[in-house]
Amino acid sequence: MLLLGFVVAALCAGEWLSHPATRTIGPPPKDFSAREVRIDTAPAGHVAGWFAPGQRGRGAVLLLHGVRSDRTQMLGRARFLNREGYAALLIDLPAHGQSTGDRITFGAREAAGVKAALDFLRRESPGERIAVIGVSLGAAAAVLALPSPAPDAVVLESMYPTIEDAVTNRLTTVLGPAGAVLAGPLLWQLPLRAGVSTSDLRPIERIARLGAPALIASGAQDRHTTWAETEQLFDAADGPKELWRVEGAGHVDLHAYGPGAYERRVLGFLGRHLRDGG
Repeated sequence: MLLLGFVVAALCAGEWLSHPATRTIGPPPKDFSAREVRIDTAPAGHVAGWFAPGQRGRGAVLLLHGVRSDRTQMLGRARFLNREGYAALLIDLPAHGQSTGDRITFGAREAAGVKAALDFLRRESPGERIAVIGVSLGAAAAVLALPSPAPDAVVLESMYPTIEDAVTNRLTTVLGPAGAVLAGPLLWQLPLRAGVSTSDLRPIERIARLGAPALIASGAQDRHTTWAETEQLFDAADGPKELWRVEGAGHVDLHAYGPGAYERRVLGFLGRHLRDGG
């Protein structure tokens, strides 16, 4: 009976984790001067978003939210970036918000949305240098996409190194040591539910090929992506690169946690790579 309960719990968790997190978002807030956009993705889907034009020569930024969230998670970042003259594109990743997609795939299929959004941003902001800011799932999707041409800078926040790490950390945080036992059955469901394998979800093995200056950040108290794992990601990345340890923060929105420090750090990084010639 205990074994049956364990199996049922694993199956239910697998269904919930990969089930689409779609919802109606609607138009941008009145205090954010942006327009609604719909960007086609192969073979027959699309990602939805908001696009706010910037000042010529100031650069453009693609903003990518975390798992089971949507573009509104990145609105605070978009506001301060747009005030500084950056064009800002916020999208709902595939299977999130108003974007199409039948399963959340933890970065694998979401990567197609990243590529399409970058192509759109280059068309809408010709000649501008381009950056990507990704949070958790958004960061992983950006790395797994390996877009070509590469962006001119990336900010990767709270990104998991491998899907095995991500699942095990989250389960042990909630369930204690028993969570590590449940991780295996959850990961075994990936090919069946999401059509991807664990080998497809290893950002740490692709980050060196990203070809962009990187600011890698996470909270010092993050139990979903531990600081040791963040250091491993930083070591694996090619240069130029910067590492930012946010003291006191867990697996939270780092901008909301400390807006002043976040904006200073990110604007300094983007200024060096988007406005000072890279």
